[in-house]
Amino acid sequence: MQKRFVTIWFRHLLTDWMTIRQPDLKDIPFVFAAPHHGRLIITAANTPAEAQGITAGMVAADAKAIVPGLKVIDDIPGQNLKLLKALGLWCIRYSPIIAVDPPDGLIMDVSGCTHLWGGERGYIKEVVNRLRGKGYDVRAAIADTIGTAWAIARFGQVTPVIEPGGHTNALLPLPPAGLRLEPVVLERLHKLGLITIRSFISMPRSVLRRRFGEGLLLRLAQALGQEDEVIIPLLPVQPYEERLPCLEPICTKVGIEIAIQRLLETLCKRLQQEGKGLRTAVLKGYRVDGKLEQVQIGTNRATYNSGHLFKLFELQIAKIEPALGIELFTLTAPKVEDVSPLQEALWAGKPGLDDLGVAELLDRLAGKIGPGAIHRYLPDEHYWPERSVKVAGSIRERPSVDWRTDRPRPVQLLNRPEPIEVSAPIPDYPPMLFIYKGKRHQIKKADGPERIEREWWLDAGQHRDYYNVEDEEGQRYWLFRSGHYAGSQGNQWFIHGFFA
Repeated sequence: MQKRFVTIWFRHLLTDWMTIRQPDLKDIPFVFAAPHHGRLIITAANTPAEAQGITAGMVAADAKAIVPGLKVIDDIPGQNLKLLKALGLWCIRYSPIIAVDPPDGLIMDVSGCTHLWGGERGYIKEVVNRLRGKGYDVRAAIADTIGTAWAIARFGQVTPVIEPGGHTNALLPLPPAGLRLEPVVLERLHKLGLITIRSFISMPRSVLRRRFGEGLLLRLAQALGQEDEVIIPLLPVQPYEERLPCLEPICTKVGIEIAIQRLLETLCKRLQQEGKGLRTAVLKGYRVDGKLEQVQIGTNRATYNSGHLFKLFELQIAKIEPALGIELFTLTAPKVEDVSPLQEALWAGKPGLDDLGVAELLDRLAGKIGPGAIHRYLPDEHYWPERSVKVAGSIRERPSVDWRTDRPRPVQLLNRPEPIEVSAPIPDYPPMLFIYKGKRHQIKKADGPERIEREWWLDAGQHRDYYNVEDEEGQRYWLFRSGHYAGSQGNQWFIHGFFA
């Protein structure tokens, strides 16, 4: 795929931001200034101030002498980076790969994105008009390389769209500043009369290196596409993501359902081709007012069944508030797993956990009552009862050990044993009665003891002697005495579980 990049230049980033916050400043010349070596130096000026000759780098006192009514505002350190990050996150609707370009720009990798807006010209027009509608004075350009797009956005005079392969010719009439060079290099080029890139682009590389340093060669190679330029996206790029821009903002449930179906069909087709299935999926809706709507689903086993996944999202649609409308939907699968194609059974077999219908039923139940309400447990390699069971990570996870069947175990095991009062006759005999939560239980049948030693490599303490007991109502309990029989000193007794 042909790489294409867009750079956006916010010509008056800080002052536009202040004007948006305080509209009454729109026609008043004002600047931001910061102290530097005992003087206030202008860091940014708005358009009315620039029209009267005020520029960044001037001393604020000199500027006020030129424009007596000039308003000076204290500079906010780091505010430009905060603004660029916020604007970059807003621009995610146009491309998943966006990087901040300090002090006043954004870089977007738009490869494969522009056709969603009717082509590159329509794409650039949409981005620029939306940002200008927010109150920012911007210029943007698109080209094969970041360097060329950056130069055209700031110094181009003809067109913001450089056709594929045309970046070299587009650079020739531009000034050297379009290559993002250091001020000292720019000054040296100007002194030598090299006022356009055309005037030195054909010079031998050894001459350019000797006179202007390695930095000029690197920037020139990046602009010409001879050297790759790495950018760090604001958000990590998801390998499985589909995007659906809307010609008109979507406000209805039916419209949202149609968008989800289209996204699922495209994503699931790709997953099926690659032998993958999703375990989690996130749907994001970018609203016209700039806010983000988001819902998420999860599955018990990897799947690319778009019909089943749509049923799960259907349960979440009520949580989406479109307000004035959603203009872009994205569907991301942050967690995927390998999935084997299932053979259709020729006869009805034993369903079990491998049955796809069971997994889909659990997914729908989780969508209605919440994933935290459904658990699957597996045996764990521990002697201590409360450690002998663990929560399964998925429906397909296999146990590392077998369930213990040589000794009876209660169906319901308390997370922590609870103390009880017990009356026991002699050592190693089961209790005759016990009191639990204020209720007296007379024991009619009992079996035990079963001694379970404490796992000394994990913690210290007494062993336990367990008894299975049945009271006069036929209810069965799992009780234990902590440590050896202590005679008249008494022992600590606990209830740990309930049999069916």
